[in-house]
Amino acid sequence: MIISRRHKKLGLRTKVTRKIAEIPVDDWNKVFPDVLESYAFFNTLDESSLEQFSFYYIMVYDRATPVCAVPCFIMDYSLDTTVAGPTKRIMNAIEKCMLNIFSIRALFCGNPLGQGRIGISENPDHMHVLLRRMEQIAKKNKAAIIAFKDFDKTYDNVLGPLQKKGFSKFTNLPWTELDISFKNFEEYLKTLSGATRYDLRRKFKKVDNHVAIDLEVVDTLEDKALEDLYRLYLDIVAKHDLQFEIMSIDFFRNVSKIMPSHAKYFLWRIDGKLVAFLFCLVSEDVMIDYYAGFDYSVAHTYHLYFIKFRDTLNWCIKHGIKKYEMGATGYEPKKRLGLAFIPLYLYVRIRNRALRPISNLMCQFLKFDNFDPNLKKAM
Repeated sequence: MIISRRHKKLGLRTKVTRKIAEIPVDDWNKVFPDVLESYAFFNTLDESSLEQFSFYYIMVYDRATPVCAVPCFIMDYSLDTTVAGPTKRIMNAIEKCMLNIFSIRALFCGNPLGQGRIGISENPDHMHVLLRRMEQIAKKNKAAIIAFKDFDKTYDNVLGPLQKKGFSKFTNLPWTELDISFKNFEEYLKTLSGATRYDLRRKFKKVDNHVAIDLEVVDTLEDKALEDLYRLYLDIVAKHDLQFEIMSIDFFRNVSKIMPSHAKYFLWRIDGKLVAFLFCLVSEDVMIDYYAGFDYSVAHTYHLYFIKFRDTLNWCIKHGIKKYEMGATGYEPKKRLGLAFIPLYLYVRIRNRALRPISNLMCQFLKFDNFDPNLKKAM
């Protein structure tokens, strides 16, 4: 499905598609940032049976020249996504009696799996026609909210003016990353505090002297290995309160086919049994750590989180990776490991003008850091 509209007064044309494959790749690449999560990445999402998302892609053209490329998605957003502890348990109990009471349909602009990026200039006309198309999509899908999800400060000039158009700006979970400028793991350890160095060396010595943990790094997974990986992935989804998306097994299968030069699977085994995995995307000098999973019957005994980090960082150093991105959540160990925290922001507008003051108060209450004590300690 392709829907085109002309905006004659501004000399612009917009095009909306449900699949990115309906957009010429050259048009997209002329505008969208040169990042891993681009055309092929969204093509993977389109082909992966992600039932909780309905994707839309918006292009803006000035005559025949593309000037804006934006991914969007509709989802039924659960207000308890950001909540943990007693408050979440209370909300879950209420929802059992009143199904979907805390669910609200929203149209998000950005990446459902990570940091938001769009291709758009600071020309206000481009944002104007983009918002018109987003409003039409939201109305068609009965979405109560329009939001720009998880954008860093480099987008302040583009997205900041949204606050004059009824959007409220909120701090969301920060992204985490590590700049890699050291020659080996020992040199990296010297950048940490003495207490952290001692603790890590003690953990590694205990594990290395006790059990052999074998690491395999592959580009694709066979059926048995894929099933084992997905089982660990579902275990970690069930364990954590804070979760935005649940990926299908098709995603892990398709990403290897559609992004064969970028997808990597790190697999840790003990006596042939998978006990940990890491799925990531890799470019020439950047690694994005997307999903990890652990066998929790042995994870704490063998300090698998830190074994995973050590082995992955060693791989990055060996292969010339300069930046290792580890995403959001799990902040306390990431702080100790020396990762930098990158603030990300949400721009949210309730389509019903009368409800905007109430929604702003609710968004302030439901912020992630209100329910994640480890984030407060780490910041």
